[in-house]
Formats: sequence, C-alpha cells, structure tokens
Amino acid sequence: MNHRYLLEVNGQSRWVDGQWLQGQLWIHLNGETFIVESETKNFGQGKGGKAKSDIVAPMPGKVTKVLAQDGAKVAEGQVLIVMEAMKMEYSLKAEQAGTVQKVDCKVGDQVVLGKILVKVNPDVKPEASK
Repeated sequence: MNHRYLLEVNGQSRWVDGQWLQGQLWIHLNGETFIVESETKNFGQGKGGKAKSDIVAPMPGKVTKVLAQDGAKVAEGQVLIVMEAMKMEYSLKAEQAGTVQKVDCKVGDQVVLGKILVKVNPDVKPEASK
C-alpha cells in the first residue's frame, strides 16, 4: 500500500509516494525509485536473497522494455528495464557496474512489488596496493 511522505532534501520539501517492503522504504519520485533501508535490520544477500546490484520491481506493474541481456556488461546508471505502473513510466537502472547474470522478465509481464527482474553480478574492484 502506497503512502505519502514529506521528504526534505537540501532545505526543499516535497511530497512523495512510497511504501515499506521488508524493512526498506521504496520512494517513487519523477519516474525513478529510491530505496532507503532501515538501520534496525541487517539485510545481507543471503541464499536466494536480493543483492544490492539486482534490479527489482519498485511496485506492481507491467514491463514495457527489457534493455538487458544475459551475459551483457552493464555500467552504473544504465537503464536495464522500463516498466509502467500507476500511469507512469519507471526506468530501472543498474546501481553499479557488472555483468547480467539473468534476466527474469519479458515485455508484457505483470510483475509484483519486489520481484527480482534482473540479477547482476557486480564488478569486483581490485584492492588498492599498500
């Protein structure tokens, strides 16, 4: 269930739509979704869990474009999925660079909130030499 929240950023206030899912607040603003995790829970990837790099449905809706392919390299901020929900279009972007492990949706799919749409294996950053 969506709720309205008053969000203040850099001294400016604005009303946004959002909902809580498993200890995370999903905020929908200008066609993008932002996820805020609760500090009271520890969310590891865990077996079968969602990794930070995975692309998940921010709300129930319909997949309108699939721009990711299994095995493809992706850049941070690259749009991987476009979906439509509540008469708005949402571009779901890679949170970090990596390789697409699995695309688990297709154009026309009706998806539920929190469904993993694309699993991305993040690039491993080399450790700085001492």
